[in-house]
Amino acid sequence: MTDTYQIYLISDSTGETLDRIFTAIKAQFKNINYKINTYSFTRTENQIFKILSEAERDKKSIILYSIVDSNLAKYLANISSEKKIPCFGVLGDLILSFSKLLNQKASHEPSGQYALNDEYYGRIAAIQFTMSHDDGNLVKEIDKSDIILLGVSRTSKTPTSIYLANKGFKTSNIPLVNEDSIPKKLKENPKIACVVGLNTEPERLVDIRKNRMNTLKETENKSYTSLEKIKKEVEEAKNTFKKYKWPSIDVTRKSVEETAASIIKIYEIYKQNG
Repeated sequence: MTDTYQIYLISDSTGETLDRIFTAIKAQFKNINYKINTYSFTRTENQIFKILSEAERDKKSIILYSIVDSNLAKYLANISSEKKIPCFGVLGDLILSFSKLLNQKASHEPSGQYALNDEYYGRIAAIQFTMSHDDGNLVKEIDKSDIILLGVSRTSKTPTSIYLANKGFKTSNIPLVNEDSIPKKLKENPKIACVVGLNTEPERLVDIRKNRMNTLKETENKSYTSLEKIKKEVEEAKNTFKKYKWPSIDVTRKSVEETAASIIKIYEIYKQNG
């Protein structure tokens, strides 16, 4: 049996950055057994010493850390070296390199990315807007959107909208039953905001809708999961996107993050073109 690696994620803030980095790392290795040990808001040498003493007892410990206080980071690296524990910092070299490039001294302030500044409040406003404009709600305010998502049922409109909102984009999403379901204001001005259509393969959509119906214990609405009807829905949606010259994305094999990244690129082009 493969040994289990003890992954120690040590951060002087919430640990969110480290968690994302390790998620990206582990995706590159198919066969790895691990247990994550997360330590957030680690800001004293005493805290670090206790963590490393625990890590030392494990045969296969690996430390990943994000600590912006250079003295504390050096202490962690030195003690890890003494205890012969593999240790990797994810911010130190980057901060130093940027400091040299920008000719500016870094603040080395933990949780600096969570400062209550205009960007933070803008992101909160975007989340509130997006939640209020989910699933075709408040279409009269559609012109206030940064991004408008259109798509047939179960094409990940809501989770994609929420992800975009967390990036600071005010996002509306509208279910596309047929062309009549498009708000009049949007038909009259198709470029009122950055509009993106979402579509998927009909066969995949059948499975997703069936799972949804099973979750809801719904058995009456057979047309909702009919392959022939779904094929027609998807084809009509594609034709609608072409008619109004809206870019579209096939989300069949894309994660929400990948779809959102593509939408952001489309938004940037939209803004460049005025």
